[in-house]
Amino acid sequence: MSEATCAADTASVTGLILSGGGARAAYQVGVLSAIGDLLPDAAHNPFPVIVGTSAGAINAVGLACGALHFTEAIRRLANVWQGFHSHQVYRSDWAGVVSQAGRFIGHSLLGMGKELPVALLDNSPLRDLLGRELDFSGIGAAVARKRLRAIAVTAFGYESGQAVTFYQGRATIDPWFRHRRVGVPTRLELDHLMASAAIPLIFPPVKLNREYFGDGAVRQSAPISPALHLGATRVLVVGVSGNPAGAADELAAARQQTGRPPSLAQISGHMLNSTFVDSLEGDIELLERINRMNQMLPEGATPRKLGLKPVEVLVVSPSRPIDQIAARHRHELPRALRFFLRGAGATKASGAGVLSYLLFEAGYCNELVELGYQDAMRQKDELIRFLRLDCVTAPVAAAAIPQAMPQASA
Repeated sequence: MSEATCAADTASVTGLILSGGGARAAYQVGVLSAIGDLLPDAAHNPFPVIVGTSAGAINAVGLACGALHFTEAIRRLANVWQGFHSHQVYRSDWAGVVSQAGRFIGHSLLGMGKELPVALLDNSPLRDLLGRELDFSGIGAAVARKRLRAIAVTAFGYESGQAVTFYQGRATIDPWFRHRRVGVPTRLELDHLMASAAIPLIFPPVKLNREYFGDGAVRQSAPISPALHLGATRVLVVGVSGNPAGAADELAAARQQTGRPPSLAQISGHMLNSTFVDSLEGDIELLERINRMNQMLPEGATPRKLGLKPVEVLVVSPSRPIDQIAARHRHELPRALRFFLRGAGATKASGAGVLSYLLFEAGYCNELVELGYQDAMRQKDELIRFLRLDCVTAPVAAAAIPQAMPQASA
């Protein structure tokens, strides 16, 4: 890229969108690892704006906490995901599973303990893990040194019915209010992450101020919009779709071969996909249509005045069906949980959809990390162009990196 092009591009702001998806978010770490290997400067953060939802929010905040040394933050994330076991995320022992199942039945069917949030699994181990691994003070330091413009996580308010984006960043960023979508400036804490990652019914909601919040993907009809509100002019989206276009015929054939009624696990898998995957893909399609409309505008028309501001989008998503990967690793599910999920059909290949969100085990997560890495490397040239990494080469060699990088990244 020419020096003139790089100079003209300094006003643009790149946003990173990490969607939800439980254990599927391991794929994101593989993509991020590839980006880390492509960076000319290991400390450089190519994403001034980082937005995450659900498990993607955990990855997003992990990056933001370490934004002063980006590749080190990626390495820490990779170490956690590649060594994952379910007991680090939720109680998977017999005593924990049985007691939580009893509380769930008592609360849901018998009306007992209504003052406690209802959930199938106890995810208190995840709180302990995040408390050990994340240093939230790193966010403020990165913002102060202009290595980060903003970090945001989205959660769903069960009483208000709103998708609330909690963001921490520069004081110049104004909150926003849209239909069932609001942006609230705050100092991010552990509770915001636990709320954003609280998959409905599976993990308990979290009380923030006076309202209980759950997984932000539930009512996030426009997952990309928070990044735009925070100042991003182009966005890299790392999706976790389980049905890549190339596998559509294969998946359709598999569905035709089974004439049996859908199991509870199959139904749950489709519901989770509609929550975590469909809204993101629909939002991407909408942006692409707006970009095409901009190209068709007559000369002299101003896209900004028409509300059609173009946004450059690059998507990295799985090239292989994640459901099939989960099906191969279903034997890794802890024995106690396998026993309780057998009746719902989650331990069968046909129920691998729901399993793909809950299988926090090393074998499954490592395969997703590797898939993400390979998919990103297949788009190596596109990533280098999109992230303007060839523009970072010149400042890397300079002695005064701390002074040069904030200007380039903001």
